[in-house]
Amino acid sequence: MGLIDLLAIKAGKTMSTIKSRRLRVLIFSSLALFLLGVGSRVHGQEVKQVGTSAAAFLRIPVGAKGIAMGSAYTALTGDGSAMFWNPGNVANQSKRNLFLHHSPWLPGLGFYYAGFSLPMADWGVFGINVVTLKSDEMDITTPQAQMGTGETFTATSTAVGIAFARRLTDRFAIGANFKYVNERIFHSNATAFAFDLGTVFITPFRNVRFGVSVSNIGTKMQMRGEDLNSYVDIAPTQGGNNDNIVAALKTDPFDLPILMRLGLAWDVRLAEGARVTFACDGVNPNDNGQSLNVGLEFATFQETLALRGGFSELLLEDREKGLTLGAGLKVPSVGGIDLVLGYAYEDFKYLGGVNHISIEMVF
Repeated sequence: MGLIDLLAIKAGKTMSTIKSRRLRVLIFSSLALFLLGVGSRVHGQEVKQVGTSAAAFLRIPVGAKGIAMGSAYTALTGDGSAMFWNPGNVANQSKRNLFLHHSPWLPGLGFYYAGFSLPMADWGVFGINVVTLKSDEMDITTPQAQMGTGETFTATSTAVGIAFARRLTDRFAIGANFKYVNERIFHSNATAFAFDLGTVFITPFRNVRFGVSVSNIGTKMQMRGEDLNSYVDIAPTQGGNNDNIVAALKTDPFDLPILMRLGLAWDVRLAEGARVTFACDGVNPNDNGQSLNVGLEFATFQETLALRGGFSELLLEDREKGLTLGAGLKVPSVGGIDLVLGYAYEDFKYLGGVNHISIEMVF
């Protein structure tokens, strides 16, 4: 091997090192810029538009693993909740996956999620998902019957989605989730169409993954229905006219809760069959201030047992969420089906704690 060959090899290694460093600087600079933005917004005097979006149920987190890790899950791959956090991660599923999630959300509310993903050889991975938030039955009251009329009503919010994801390279994947959104209360409802986009990049150094997702980009929602009908007298100062004209109250349209996430995840192998994963997500919604989610997972016994913890809404002024804890258990395969059980506890500052349970079947 001559001197020229040695110089060429050395130059190639140097360029590879430079590219790796540039990529590392790019990723961590992006997160640093986000954090600087968070700090400026938290201490500024801007209008955050809190509570100005419809279909707020679309922001409720899905999956015990992601919730237990403080909702820092944009860059993490693995379970069937990926269609919610980052559709790009769906591309990393090599087997059929059925994912079920339930949470007795807040008093009087039940939250449910179901997702199924199906790898299609070289085409990519297809998925369907349904999320529902439903209230208990409530009494109908009027100014004349303040103790109730004897009738009851419920409120239900539902989103049905179809997802598709594909690996473009062995390190980069992209995906989308298209969904129909409906909110109904008694005889009135509002509908919208929306989509989520997500990408994930497995960097070439130290098992670091980088993910970006944007959720709930779509049409506005406007409540309509017979409950908005009212009887009015269009000429109250005149006699002989019909004083019971049916009129419909016009409601304002509201945007969906658009949510942008920027996430990093890093796996560290401790020993044979033991791993620690660190995760961090920057969150930028259109109806609140920016915040930061952080999470940690310790897995042992060849990924059979996992312990998790995290913290949500760091740096957010007047935050409601806080500490999250949870665990996961992988049951030995039966009939070619792997079963994974998950539990998470999510603390709310004023509303108490919420329990989340997930069941995942991989086959």
